[in-house]
Amino acid sequence: MTTKAAGQTLRPARRSSWHRKASLPVTVWFVLLVVLAFAHPFVPESRWLLVHMFTLGMVTNSILVWSQHFTEALLKNRLPDTARAMQLWRIRTLNAGIVVTIAGILSGIWLLTLIGAVVVGGSVAWHAVHLMLQLRRALPSRFATTVKFYIAAALLLPDGAAFGAALAYGLNDAAHARLLLAHQVTNLLGFVGLTVIGTLITLWPTILHTRMPAGMDLAGWRSLVAMGAGLAVSVLGALAGLAPAAAIGVLLYLAGVAYIGVYFIRCALAKRPDDFPGFSVGAGLLWLGGSLIALFAMLVSGPLDPHRLEELTAPFAAGFVAQVLLGVMGYLMPAVMGGGPAAVKAAGAQMSKFAMLRIAVVNFGLLLCVLPVPSWVRVIVSVLVLLAFASFLPLMFRAVKASVAGRKALAANGGKPLPLQVGAAPRPKNHLAWGAAGVILVLLGAAGGVALDPAALSGSTAPASAVEPTGETTTVRVSANNMRFSPASVDVPEGNRLVIELTNEDPTTVHDLRLATGQESGRLYPGESATLDAGIIGTDTEGWCTVVGHRSQGMVFQIKVTGSAEAGSAADAGIAAQVPADGHANHMNNDDGTGVAADVLDFHAPPGQDFEPRAAELAPAAPRSTHQLTLNVEELAQEVAPGIVQQAWTFNGRVMGPTLRGKVGDRFEITLVNNGTMGHSVDFHAGAVSPDEPMRTIPPGESLVYEFTAERSGIWLYHCGTMPMSAHIASGLFGAVIIDPADLPAVDKEFLLVQSEAYLGEQAGPVNVDKIAADDPDIVMFNGHATQYMHHPLKVKAGERLRIWLLAAGPSRGTSFHVVGGQFDTVFKEGAYLLEPDNAERGGAQALDLAAAQGGFVELGFAEAGRYTFVNHAFVDAERGATGVIEVAD
Repeated sequence: MTTKAAGQTLRPARRSSWHRKASLPVTVWFVLLVVLAFAHPFVPESRWLLVHMFTLGMVTNSILVWSQHFTEALLKNRLPDTARAMQLWRIRTLNAGIVVTIAGILSGIWLLTLIGAVVVGGSVAWHAVHLMLQLRRALPSRFATTVKFYIAAALLLPDGAAFGAALAYGLNDAAHARLLLAHQVTNLLGFVGLTVIGTLITLWPTILHTRMPAGMDLAGWRSLVAMGAGLAVSVLGALAGLAPAAAIGVLLYLAGVAYIGVYFIRCALAKRPDDFPGFSVGAGLLWLGGSLIALFAMLVSGPLDPHRLEELTAPFAAGFVAQVLLGVMGYLMPAVMGGGPAAVKAAGAQMSKFAMLRIAVVNFGLLLCVLPVPSWVRVIVSVLVLLAFASFLPLMFRAVKASVAGRKALAANGGKPLPLQVGAAPRPKNHLAWGAAGVILVLLGAAGGVALDPAALSGSTAPASAVEPTGETTTVRVSANNMRFSPASVDVPEGNRLVIELTNEDPTTVHDLRLATGQESGRLYPGESATLDAGIIGTDTEGWCTVVGHRSQGMVFQIKVTGSAEAGSAADAGIAAQVPADGHANHMNNDDGTGVAADVLDFHAPPGQDFEPRAAELAPAAPRSTHQLTLNVEELAQEVAPGIVQQAWTFNGRVMGPTLRGKVGDRFEITLVNNGTMGHSVDFHAGAVSPDEPMRTIPPGESLVYEFTAERSGIWLYHCGTMPMSAHIASGLFGAVIIDPADLPAVDKEFLLVQSEAYLGEQAGPVNVDKIAADDPDIVMFNGHATQYMHHPLKVKAGERLRIWLLAAGPSRGTSFHVVGGQFDTVFKEGAYLLEPDNAERGGAQALDLAAAQGGFVELGFAEAGRYTFVNHAFVDAERGATGVIEVAD
């Protein structure tokens, strides 16, 4: 690079192997990015990974490499080679942090995400400190302002990384919107934006081969002050949830960009761009200005909304950041590779091949993609844009080849400079023609998208040739609440137009509805409504809420096509797909109760009207030495989740048999009666007996007596021991025996929670043994019914001391029991105290971990009234139903 200013020439640091080694991660991330990018139009879920591989991987590495390069060039203080090793370690540490961060979010392990964010933020902060030291040691320089841009930018990234880690932890919608805006402003406008503007103060005139206008260096400093102030106001406004304040910050930032932008325009007027670096950087700056104006308008016109903010991702990331980055690299790489003027010119010519064609495809294609075009148009045009971006990679290799050839020719010439024309490749001169060709190419792609889905132009959900419009309209009123659409499906006659009147009746949460055909309602805050025109219906179509996590929680909507227009008359009257009087919409696939039960699981619905919750409160052990119980095995239909019926195998008529309680030394006499249709048995873990006789399987109609003496304290599992045991336990044949430890202190209340799993097949059908073998439960529940204690909480009073006995019945999964807002001062597990209340250091526990067939108890109290949720803290199982509430009254 050579920067001309006031007759001076500032030359960059001499080329070294450090540039090649440090730039390797940039190339690796670029290749990975290109591979993923081509899959992205067809796999929308890859969007997050695509954006972060680009910004975290490619952009952050580029900034660390090239800001160091420019700092040395502008301050004229090339570092000794001995300092390069530390710089390389910093870059390696950064990339390790990036990989850990991405792995953490993809796996859902927040601790990994946090560690990765700390490593990334620390690496960039380390880089900032290193730049500060270089600036402090350097002689006064006219171009020190650029280095100050770099330092300010690098100091912002740790904050942006912290915001990102907080977002990954999981927040409510309002907090998510605030932190998302703070995260994007800090990283995109702060870290990336300041770096870009600081670099272009010196590099933009160099790319255009013109002089820096007088006063541009001082204007850069003033611009930095304005942009920094705007960033501070925007981030604070975002965190406070004040969209107007954030908008004022964006306006200040935009003013700073506009102030230095006047000088950028003067440079362009003095020497118009004539190659790929100039075109690409110039286009990127235009996208920056347009995106900032759009962001300002968005913040002024409405509330903070993650969905609206995400609409600016493509303009910022692809339009601004990607184009500036590739333009800068397209200029710097030939210069850094060196080999003499001829080699630099030849490599630059390779980087600028088909420059205006590529620029036109990228920019016109991006413009189409941000407009509301049909989905197939967006897919095809996106591929064309990606191809234009990806062309940088082979051209880069061609540039390297040209540079190597030039260096060899220079060496063969005894080190004397070669004539400039040697090795030089001609540049395309007719930029207008190449630009027109790029626009035509994008238009042809858009036309191809329309040809694939012509009905999309009119909002139809099926090709016009396949559906004859009836001229009638089906209108349905749909509400969004409690992670469900109600009704969850609607029948529409083929050829009818469907209009959905959507209302968000959720008192706290934002929702929306997006159809697979592309129509969407937009985000609706509590109480808001919107009308969604689904177009002419010709095929079954799915819809869902796009808020993160809502679709996976079951917030989906089905449009089902019927064969005649008459079938839609009820829907036209606004009563289509009415919810039954019991409030349970779509609990069964068919009217006769058959169908796949797992397909209609709704953990947010209340239990059925006839369901009686299992009493979890325990009575003290009976003061007798012999306990007698008859266990009747029956095969009955049982509700195991709201609206989900399973053909259960039960002890005494319920999933999870009766609870026995005694003391060490007590005698238990159990009579097993098999009233089922197959062989069954019973195995009491509380007894130490030979299994041959008492645990044998008995056929239907027979009985046996099982006797044992309790020799050790604890909570013990009993279950059917007939093979396959996993199926018998999963069908409901299990229960608990509690043997009190000696001197067990009295408490105000005791409860029992036994966790088990359900593997669903057909509605009202038997257990699904294939799911058992795959360890893929549909439901994880306490005391035989998912979420029963969400609707029928355990009740205690503030100040009362309670003991909760826990048992993991399985058949396969354990638990990590936790009470939100509570701490355990006593923990008893598998016959021994892990924590006692008289602990001198007042230790506490947050969870009791139990493997399958293990048990124990915890003790705690609540100082304040409230609703305290208890969960299996293996949250995938909590979200399958292993949750409930302790209701504490004053």
